[in-house]
Amino acid sequence: MKLVIQRVKNAQVEVDSKIVGKIEKGFLVLLGVTHGDTKEQADYLVKKLCNLRVFKDQNDKMNLALKDIGGELLIVSQFTLYADCTSGNRPSFTNAAKPEYANELYNYFCDKCAANNIKVEKGIFGADMKVSLLNDGPVTIIMEK
Repeated sequence: MKLVIQRVKNAQVEVDSKIVGKIEKGFLVLLGVTHGDTKEQADYLVKKLCNLRVFKDQNDKMNLALKDIGGELLIVSQFTLYADCTSGNRPSFTNAAKPEYANELYNYFCDKCAANNIKVEKGIFGADMKVSLLNDGPVTIIMEK
């Protein structure tokens, strides 16, 4: 499982010109699932994400987590995080998990984040989504388990 985490001032995702998820200050998370990923890995990454201290404190140090600032999450599934570009110019996506399993783990991950008393907004799995954000920093972190 791979996460691309962007600290944002705001972010939203649209499907068919309708906003389906929108947050203010927090994280936009692009989430990719590969074969063999487990709920235990998801649990580990949820804990790391929800406690990631990259928001500035009163001393201008990155020392605060989502809970500390009342931050929100916008979590968007993105199978292209597992693109393999080693051969040719067209990426292979065979490293991405099958859609049924990836969707199950994606929803599990989102539910576990919400169980941490954090507002969670989502994209629509498998849809053609338009994601917009105002990156804060910029701060972008990649996590993998």
